[in-house]
Amino acid sequence: MNAPQTQQRKPSLAERIYQQLKQDIFDFQLLPGDRFSETEIAGRMQASRTPVREALYRLERDGYVQVHFRSGWQVRPFDFRYFEDLYDVRILLEAETVRRLCSANDRQQRLAELSAIWCCPEGQRLTDSSEVAKLDENFHFGLVESGKNQEISAIHRDVCERLRIIRRLDFTQTGRIEATYNEHSRILLQILNADANQVVAELTQHIEISKNTVREITLHRIQEARQRYAVDMSMK
Repeated sequence: MNAPQTQQRKPSLAERIYQQLKQDIFDFQLLPGDRFSETEIAGRMQASRTPVREALYRLERDGYVQVHFRSGWQVRPFDFRYFEDLYDVRILLEAETVRRLCSANDRQQRLAELSAIWCCPEGQRLTDSSEVAKLDENFHFGLVESGKNQEISAIHRDVCERLRIIRRLDFTQTGRIEATYNEHSRILLQILNADANQVVAELTQHIEISKNTVREITLHRIQEARQRYAVDMSMK
């Protein structure tokens, strides 16, 4: 007799609301500094306030919104110093990982999957920005996980999740896809060649470029969204 297949658990209503609100923040449908009430969100989601409140408190724990006594909720205003601090943590974690990988005897096996993706011929490279953005995030996850330190990997994933709201905009810029393939392949080859000093310098520059790029794009996108909102309100 075959064992019964485990049914995949459907996300709860609170989970669905959480994911939708987070996506709205990522897409600048909810702008940094915007205020709203639980009642407004409940009406929009056609849900009671209980799952809405659960979703909002989870978003607060993740750093996306904040609650104000007597005045409801607010999308957390952008604090670029906060994001720059997170980028600094990323650099420390990833730099230490690649330095250790350079001295690992099995580094070629550890990096085989990443090398197959990023060291491919130009004709096999992906061109869709959203797909490359996912691949880019997985490259950095995979790089750190190749270091085989579970605690470093867990901290790194948490940091990257907090940065995702702005990092995802990196690949909207012309030339960033090609540059990312070139930079990732160089990083992998330098690790395989055990060139620790060079790979740390390359990786640091790679992350710094991304940080500076997304800061400029984020400011521009917020300004565009506010202008659209002002136009929409004037037409009502």
